[in-house]
Amino acid sequence: MANEALSAGAVARRLGVAVTTLRTWHQRYGLGPSQHVPGHHRRYTPADLARLEIMRRLTAEGVTPAEAARWARQSPTAGPGVGLRLRTGAGRDGGGQTIPVGRAGPVARGLARAAMRLDAAGIGETISHALAADGVVATWDGLLRPVLAGIGERHAATAGLIEVEHLMSRCVSEAFATVARSGRPTGPARILLSCADEEQHTLPLEALAAALAEAGVAYRMLGARVPVAALVEAVNRTGPAAVVVWSHLRATADPGQLAALLAVPRRPLLVLAAGPGWRADTLPAGVVRPVDLAEAVSLALAVRDSLDQSTGD
Repeated sequence: MANEALSAGAVARRLGVAVTTLRTWHQRYGLGPSQHVPGHHRRYTPADLARLEIMRRLTAEGVTPAEAARWARQSPTAGPGVGLRLRTGAGRDGGGQTIPVGRAGPVARGLARAAMRLDAAGIGETISHALAADGVVATWDGLLRPVLAGIGERHAATAGLIEVEHLMSRCVSEAFATVARSGRPTGPARILLSCADEEQHTLPLEALAAALAEAGVAYRMLGARVPVAALVEAVNRTGPAAVVVWSHLRATADPGQLAALLAVPRRPLLVLAAGPGWRADTLPAGVVRPVDLAEAVSLALAVRDSLDQSTGD
């Protein structure tokens, strides 16, 4: 990144703050972009980014914005009593409770920092930009899954971050709902999406719904904790071409739910057992277990296209 000049949006995603926060820091404290090309918006240089990183870290530790800005302007690598911590990476947001994101890139790290600060605006802005730029599948796999998994990993180790997980989940749900509304799929809803009985983890299913909407595929979403009798009734009433049953946990992955779908009078052409709860060796014959979101979307599209062709013939 030595010679890279960044836009305000790119800097906001790397730091995990809202663009409006950057504007405030620029207007009030002079921590703005310094590179200027005539006829273009000013861009943030690596030195600008280093100063803003200090500003973000110091304010997260409780230093007043004015004082943090004074130290950030003086040096890109030091602060009041935290110079060593800034260079070594200790004393990070949340009292050292950083969210691990594995090999995910700087945008994921910025999103994780925003989540730790409970910065709903920053979280929503980062997710919305990623969805607009990369689409649902890439955003889910490359950005949201690493951060959500990191929150889960930290919760398992500390029994904390429940508030972080709740806020992050709400922001992700709102972003996917926006995609679903803007997609406005046309035609009959040939895909039925449902959680397994007693399954409460819905975000992956919401990601699939958003990806289908993005692809123009109409669907019905039943949501969390759908008893098998209710799911069978929904299939009998609507006659979907494909049914996706999501299970996050082994405790909710009863293969009997899938067998019941295969036995209904209006049997779907495709039954998908999605999620890590399902074991491949326990699935009834004829049930498909997609490996990831991209494959689930591809299979749903294949069913839609097959029906469209048969109708056209």
